[in-house]
Amino acid sequence: MENDLFARLWAALDRDASLDLFRGAVRRESITGNEANVVAYLREAMGRLDLSGLTMADFLPGRPNVWGERKGAGNGRRLLFIGHTDVVHVDGWRENWVGTERENPFGAAIVDGAVWGRGAGDLKAGITSSLAALALLDAAGITLAGDVSFAFVGDEESGQPGTGVSAGIKDYVTRIEAGEVARPDFVVYVEPTQLAVYPAQIGFFITDITITGRSAYFGVPELGKDALRASHAAMSALWKHSDEISARAEHKLVGRSFLLITGLTGGGYIAVPEKCELSLIRKLLPGESLDQAAADIEAAVRGAIDDPEITVTFSYPAGRDHALGGTAAEIEEGRADVSLLSQAIGGALPGRGGIEGAPFWSESPFFVNRLGIPTVYCAPGDIRNCHTYNEHVEIEEFLAAVVGFAAFMARFCGTVD
Repeated sequence: MENDLFARLWAALDRDASLDLFRGAVRRESITGNEANVVAYLREAMGRLDLSGLTMADFLPGRPNVWGERKGAGNGRRLLFIGHTDVVHVDGWRENWVGTERENPFGAAIVDGAVWGRGAGDLKAGITSSLAALALLDAAGITLAGDVSFAFVGDEESGQPGTGVSAGIKDYVTRIEAGEVARPDFVVYVEPTQLAVYPAQIGFFITDITITGRSAYFGVPELGKDALRASHAAMSALWKHSDEISARAEHKLVGRSFLLITGLTGGGYIAVPEKCELSLIRKLLPGESLDQAAADIEAAVRGAIDDPEITVTFSYPAGRDHALGGTAAEIEEGRADVSLLSQAIGGALPGRGGIEGAPFWSESPFFVNRLGIPTVYCAPGDIRNCHTYNEHVEIEEFLAAVVGFAAFMARFCGTVD
């Protein structure tokens, strides 16, 4: 019976139409802040699927989300596919590929069996494969008992100044909390996973540390307070702290905690350095307190600088679902719905659908931690080539996602004859 479903879906799949939908989305430049450009395209595609409650609404002026649903014909469960519409910048892309078919970052060129372009993997393949999956069910004559809903939100990427604080999903989950949008029973967030299923993800926060001493002429350094020397002590303490937290525990799916110092600026010209600035990022495991982790970092730095005339300040510029950053999240990997998705993907493309952990932060914690709704990541695309000049998605993988998502919709929501 299971093999019959996949044979039926593959036979009904319109490969060209599915691929055209995907490539059309890549061609709509939607660098963070310009989400409207692709949202209009997605709304049109969603309209062709005859979704009810199809809504496009701004989460910030001129920056819309779009959502809608296919109501089931019976009493099945409710499933949500969600993903972000914005992509990162394309600085240097054209120069890297000048004179080749990949020169246009939004050209959606097909090269060696893959679609290339900014946003191909992160994450327009996931968005369009989920929509194409519903179209495939229609083409195969399969009617769902439960509801399938779609929501595509902006402001997830953080590469543009003043953006990337998850404003889009904050607006959407607030609508769920208010009862304006129906609450799903299970969520698939379509970040690229190479069609693995990720029931766990890391947390993170960024800390900017400013160390301020007192400048003095180089000939009389005893009159100054050397911020650069103090920063050396701080960094030594931070690296030691990273080793300590890494040794505490290892999560089966996402590994160990650590911190990475990502930037250092300071000093001047022939004078005792008055100010030094450090930046770091901290990885958290599910179950780790973000507040406690930040407090531990502050204690390590202050403990390393014993001069009361040198001041230290901390800021946290990347608040997401938490004021300081993004929390980690996980659901039980042995859940029946997780296994069902894994089996559906594996049935569409043997060898895929394995259970792994997300080495990135995205927006599942808004559902898992804030709303208590089980959520996983699953989609075509390889996160390792996203945000690079090599962003691409294999066509075979994309089409398998269409079939796998369609099979999962049928199995999760149930069908009616």
